[in-house]
Amino acid sequence: MTETVNIIIDGKPISVPSGATILQAARDAGIDIPTICYHEATTSNALCRICVVEVENSRVLVPSCVATVNEGMKVETKSERVIRSRRTILEMMDSTTDLSESPEILRMMEEYQAVPDRYPQAMERTSLPIDDNPMFLRDYAKCILCWRCVQVCADDAQYAYAINFSGRGYDTQISTFYEITLPESTCVFCGQCVGVCPTGALKPKRQWLLEQGRTPDEIMDLTRSERRARRRQTQSELSEKA
Repeated sequence: MTETVNIIIDGKPISVPSGATILQAARDAGIDIPTICYHEATTSNALCRICVVEVENSRVLVPSCVATVNEGMKVETKSERVIRSRRTILEMMDSTTDLSESPEILRMMEEYQAVPDRYPQAMERTSLPIDDNPMFLRDYAKCILCWRCVQVCADDAQYAYAINFSGRGYDTQISTFYEITLPESTCVFCGQCVGVCPTGALKPKRQWLLEQGRTPDEIMDLTRSERRARRRQTQSELSEKA
């Protein structure tokens, strides 16, 4: 028999399985808590902090995606302090990152009345799109460092370990090890990283080419040529090693 604990969320008494996270408990009770870095298919690491809640007697706001429930816990998901924190996080995110293809985050900004130009002197993350393979494009100007792609590429799904964080502080970004191209890495082009990306930083190559005005026939010819070129390069490298 599963042990349960009794908690109160937004004044609503509920019983949940012991060991459940606050986020799971809230969702089971029909209470919405916004998330960005959280994904059901990846391990939670509380990176974005948009899911923070206020727990009675806790000095700081608590990330609900990793914090587990305790007997008698009282949680507020929409207190003034929580709302102000989420709004600030969204405003800081918008000040440095291109969120134009992040509809869920843009909806959050509207809901929390976040001001897009709150920090006009913030240094925006800029980088050119990386087009090094025929499968998908990497545009890290849109990356919010949610870590979903890294996790799904590693222990959470694919075990390919092709990508990880690089750099430190403000210069942190997602990259391959030693910044080699994806075809040179252990990437198997499964597309799972693209599937969990919430911002358009990873995009299918054909979709990107369509957005650039290319026709389906042009895209087919282009991607076919790229695959042939990659195949010739691989064969040449193998011949040199032999």
